[in-house]
Amino acid sequence: MLPELTLVLGGAASGKSAYAEGLVAADGRRKIYLATAEILDNEMRAKMHRHREARGQGWRTIEAPLDISTPLNAATNEQIVLLDCATMWLSNHLLAENDMAEARAALMTGLAMATAPVVIVSNEVGMSVVPENALARRFREEQGRLNQELAAKADLVVNVVAGLPQVLKGRLP
Repeated sequence: MLPELTLVLGGAASGKSAYAEGLVAADGRRKIYLATAEILDNEMRAKMHRHREARGQGWRTIEAPLDISTPLNAATNEQIVLLDCATMWLSNHLLAENDMAEARAALMTGLAMATAPVVIVSNEVGMSVVPENALARRFREEQGRLNQELAAKADLVVNVVAGLPQVLKGRLP
């Protein structure tokens, strides 16, 4: 069984979501998928459809682009939650011009109060060049801060590179 909080990191198209889905599916509890991406165009609609098909049956999907605490607090210990992904959640808050310290604090409170185990997928964006514009630099800084805070709280942290998991903290079940 998975610990209370698992963080799965990786770059774009690294296999992190598929790996996290596998961890959650192997746990055996009823699966909740907290989807943070907003479907704003046909490309995103097609991507979400492919992801849903790949996950298969047995997942309850909850769309949560901004408020994650409410569905986290509604989940019970007979369930397991996959939050995919923290990066889209962060982007949604930045684009809405919300206070990021307040949003992060609400997320951390929601995680602390959750009775179901939670697996969070997040992008590692700190390994590339310094972005050329202010919003992109702010995003990179906020993402790094969020990942560090999540990793400090998590019992298990896995970095996925080319579909291969590397345990950074804790032990795989």
